[in-house]
Amino acid sequence: MTVHVRPEALPALVLNADYRPLSYYPLSIWSWQDAIKAVFLDRVSILAEYDHSVSSPSRSMKLPSVVCLKSYVKPATWPAFTRFNLFLRDRFECQYCGSLHDLTFDHVVPRRCGGQTTWENVVAACSPCNLKKGGLMPDHARMWPRQTPFQPTTHQLHERGRAFPPNYLHESWLDYLYWDTELEP
Repeated sequence: MTVHVRPEALPALVLNADYRPLSYYPLSIWSWQDAIKAVFLDRVSILAEYDHSVSSPSRSMKLPSVVCLKSYVKPATWPAFTRFNLFLRDRFECQYCGSLHDLTFDHVVPRRCGGQTTWENVVAACSPCNLKKGGLMPDHARMWPRQTPFQPTTHQLHERGRAFPPNYLHESWLDYLYWDTELEP
C-alpha cells in the first residue's frame, strides 16, 4: 500500500553549526520549501532525509528531515521580553496559584505605583488572580509570586523549553534532541 504524504507535513529540523537546535521551544523547524532553498543556496548541509521526494521537470530530490547550518549563528545572550518568553520563563503557570489556564501577565509592582514592564517586575498570572490582585502591591493584596521575577538568559529559556517537547518528533530528529522520548506513549 502506498501512503501519500503531503510535503508540508514533513518539516526539517534546523540545527546550528554546533549540531544543536537553534531553539527548543518552539522547536526550530523549517518548511520543506525553505529547507530545499537553503540547500541550493549552500547555507546548510543535509544530515537526514525523508523517504518522500519532490520533483521538478529536470530534477528529483528527497526532502531533508534534518539540516545543519554551515555558519554558526550566535544566540542572543538576553532574550526579548515577549509574552511567550515570559510564559516560558514561568513554565506556563500562574505565579500566584499555579493554574495553567487563562494566562495573562501581572505587574508585581503595579504601573500606577511606578512599576515597569520589565523581566524583574512582570510574572505570568491567570486572569482570576490578576483580577484579585488588581493594582495592589503584593503586601496589600496578600499575594506574592512563587518565584522572584528575573531576566532569563537565552540558555535558561532553552532549558525551560526542553520541559515542553512538541507533539511531533520525527525519528530522524531524535539523535539531535535531548528529550526522553520513551516516557511519552
